[in-house]
Amino acid sequence: MKILVAGLGALGTVYSCLLSGAGHEVYGLAKENSCEIINNNGVKVLGLWGEHHAFLKKTVSDPSLLNGIDWDMVIVTVKSYQNADVLPKLKDLIQEHTYLCLLQNGYGNYELASQYVSKKNIIMGRVIFGAETLATAVSKVTVCADDVMLGSPENLIPMDNLEKIAALFARASIPTKATDRIMEYVWAKIIYNSALNPLGALFEVPYGELAANVYTKNIMDGIIEEIFTLLKKMGQKTLWPDKESYYEVFYDQLIPVTAAHRASMLQDIKRGRQTEIEALNGAIAGLAKQYGTHAPINEFLTKIIKAKESLRLDKI
Repeated sequence: MKILVAGLGALGTVYSCLLSGAGHEVYGLAKENSCEIINNNGVKVLGLWGEHHAFLKKTVSDPSLLNGIDWDMVIVTVKSYQNADVLPKLKDLIQEHTYLCLLQNGYGNYELASQYVSKKNIIMGRVIFGAETLATAVSKVTVCADDVMLGSPENLIPMDNLEKIAALFARASIPTKATDRIMEYVWAKIIYNSALNPLGALFEVPYGELAANVYTKNIMDGIIEEIFTLLKKMGQKTLWPDKESYYEVFYDQLIPVTAAHRASMLQDIKRGRQTEIEALNGAIAGLAKQYGTHAPINEFLTKIIKAKESLRLDKI
């Protein structure tokens, strides 16, 4: 297959390297100052899934340089806040048979992509393995909590096609399954990230400490309650029947295995990077207004993180 990976950060490096190693014709889209390094040195993956090294066909910073190629798939791994800039530039690469695969955090990625590409071409992914960047186009896979899940949010893509793509990823050593309930999985990750990421960034402690502290636990309970109230208004199903069921899974199963983990949002702030708060708690607050409910905790946390983010950016 001819595959373009848009965004060669930690996640994009993993996909581009492993898919290339599996025999696919893989191209990369990256920042201009990274292209020469990647074209000369290739992409490398270390960690949980072994050591891999591959050279991509070509890495560019301008998608228009890739016009004329008959793409089978374009995988998007840029941060959610970069979509408004990146997706319009990718639309001309998407043909009738080309799949646009969104492997990103938060809410709103599918909604924005569908403004430029037919929904029949869009695959959503829920990624729950972790990777960190060691150097330009060098990633280390640190944890894999579950298989990647792929699906069409409105079930507009035949399941057979989704299963073939999931198998393609699995053959490249990326554990992947297809589902007809992809938004339930996407929302599961949104709930988890919205409860932990902003508080982890604000208080700069691991997730286990947030759960052990009575005050931060109460805040997380409130975040989760607001999200479940919103989802009921939206008519969006989840993997759990109610917030009480989620609390049990969250505190008894999810937190213990990530107790020592620190928020990626904190790392973004410390490195002077924009966070994805608008696609998480910010999206919750916005949707709450849209659906006639309230999410004051999520709204306040969004403002606090934006303040911390902007104060840090001012120092860069």
